[in-house]
Amino acid sequence: MRWSNWALGQMVLARLREFYREPEAVFWVYGFPILMTIALGVAFRENPEPQYRVDVSSGSESSSVTSTLETEKTSKGDPRYLVKTLERDEAIARLRSGKSDLFVHASGRKFTYLFVPTRPESKLARDEVNNLLQRAAGRIDPVNNTSEELNERGGRYIDFLVPGLLGMGLMGGGLWGVGFVTVDMRIRKLLKRLVATPMRKRDFLASLMVSRLIFMVPEVLVLLLFAWLAFDVTIAGSLWAVVFLILLGAFSFAGLGLLIACRAKTMEAVSGLMNLVMLPMWVLSGIFFSSERFPEFLQPFIRLLPLTALINALRAVMLDGMSLLSQWSELLTLVLWGSVSFVLALRLFRWS
Repeated sequence: MRWSNWALGQMVLARLREFYREPEAVFWVYGFPILMTIALGVAFRENPEPQYRVDVSSGSESSSVTSTLETEKTSKGDPRYLVKTLERDEAIARLRSGKSDLFVHASGRKFTYLFVPTRPESKLARDEVNNLLQRAAGRIDPVNNTSEELNERGGRYIDFLVPGLLGMGLMGGGLWGVGFVTVDMRIRKLLKRLVATPMRKRDFLASLMVSRLIFMVPEVLVLLLFAWLAFDVTIAGSLWAVVFLILLGAFSFAGLGLLIACRAKTMEAVSGLMNLVMLPMWVLSGIFFSSERFPEFLQPFIRLLPLTALINALRAVMLDGMSLLSQWSELLTLVLWGSVSFVLALRLFRWS
């Protein structure tokens, strides 16, 4: 059968033409993920020698604390501690609002530290400032120690972040790119026109999934290329394994998008359903931080989410150089989500 006479092929071509004639859609698919990578890559760039904002209580005994902290420098010659001398009430207000990391009050030979235990940088500032002041006061460590920095490629936050952004983009593109388009065609009565054609329902639904797969591959490859050029993010494993995971992830989320949109008749309805599906994965699947941080009783549920399986598999291949076969459980999860969703959508789909 010639491609020009094939209903599935014609629907795929129609979706491709419709997409590339919309500049806004092209931006959100190709431009927005790159802008997000830039913003998060800069915001969470690696800083092996952090600076701490420390407020010291004003008074006659604060000068020694201030001078000790101000003499501490990083290897680049920058101040390790950004010190301000303030009254207690003003310093507490700054600490509460996140404008400082630590408040130090000196009284005789006693130091009182006020910090926020839920902020890691505040606890680190407390520990480092205390160590520095104790050594300046004459403390000698009973055991010699040395520190070594581990700066291997793949251990940076940006390396951890890029697979999460890839998974998030595949989820958003699959759900919105398929579900939103389907409901929009239903609202504009385009689906009723397709009923009059000899095209079968499965050809129409398959065309939406195939067009989504075609959109996803260049989108993700552009993001990977940009991450490599801008942040030196490399793939430790096989590039073809990453491409396969991209296609499988796009298939899985496209099937889920079809299932969500198979009965929805309004934009409000499909938007609510999509947000209901995506919100747990945004929070739990480990896009910006490891999903292992959640309690153990939630882990079985988290591992069943398709986004969790996709991100875990991408990180295993990209960061650890693992093979696809080693990720068989994640692959099975993605296949089941995509195939079961498509079969259910095929049975439940309505043209109007």
